[in-house]
Amino acid sequence: MSSLVPEWVIPIISTIGPELDEFFPYPYSAELRGVCKAIGISIGEGILLNFVYEATAFCTSIVAQDTKGNIYHGRNLDYSFGESLRKLIVELQFEANGQIIYTGTTAVGYLGLWTGQRPNKFTISGNERDKGHWWRNAIAAFWKRSSPVSWLIRDTLLEAENFEAAKWKLAKSPIIADVYYILGGVNPNEGVVITRNRDGPVDIWPLMTVIKQWYRVETNYDHWTTPPPSCDRRTPAIKALNATGQDKINLDTLFHVSRNGKPFYSFIYFIL
Repeated sequence: MSSLVPEWVIPIISTIGPELDEFFPYPYSAELRGVCKAIGISIGEGILLNFVYEATAFCTSIVAQDTKGNIYHGRNLDYSFGESLRKLIVELQFEANGQIIYTGTTAVGYLGLWTGQRPNKFTISGNERDKGHWWRNAIAAFWKRSSPVSWLIRDTLLEAENFEAAKWKLAKSPIIADVYYILGGVNPNEGVVITRNRDGPVDIWPLMTVIKQWYRVETNYDHWTTPPPSCDRRTPAIKALNATGQDKINLDTLFHVSRNGKPFYSFIYFIL
């Protein structure tokens, strides 16, 4: 962890432990205590492990619409420690009164979600947006009681009843770091990339099939800028989508598009 977080940050975060409920809303405070107890680490270490996980991923998210109006949402999570992480990946179902409210893919011990869906409502994926030292931003915003970006995905999956409600919750809720939220719905043109800073939306980029813009690709760079050649996953994805065509986009073809960058993981969601 010392390679990702300066040593002086650790004791600052550790001071949160005794007053965890003041900083973390329910159910996250209770979940964090349980995780830390189960794996034998301090509360401060548990917080940092969750934040480090949020700051070390390279991602590609795609939302696309076929010619019949069906929405497809695919994503990759690419980690340098992917082989180790693979053993910890779980698919979770969140239930209330015996009903599944939403599902998500995450790692054991991690409280947030980067990939999730509310059945027959919408899907969400989140991509890192690198804006300086993540730990510096996190500490500054954390004291303001802002939400970690992956917790907002969970909260949105729980609370939002439809695509529009999810879009504005993801766009406007205060968060601790910059991020890209990619959202897919159940109706034609319900697909959008939301570029976020800590306070609100920087850009909202929806599907516009009326002008033949039937897909959106987001990696870890603002879509209106040119990605660095050393980390350009956008261009191969766009070329693959254009080669596939809107009339042939489906679960299988989107999976092959998402594999174009040889990711460690691929998660595909199709909204019925």
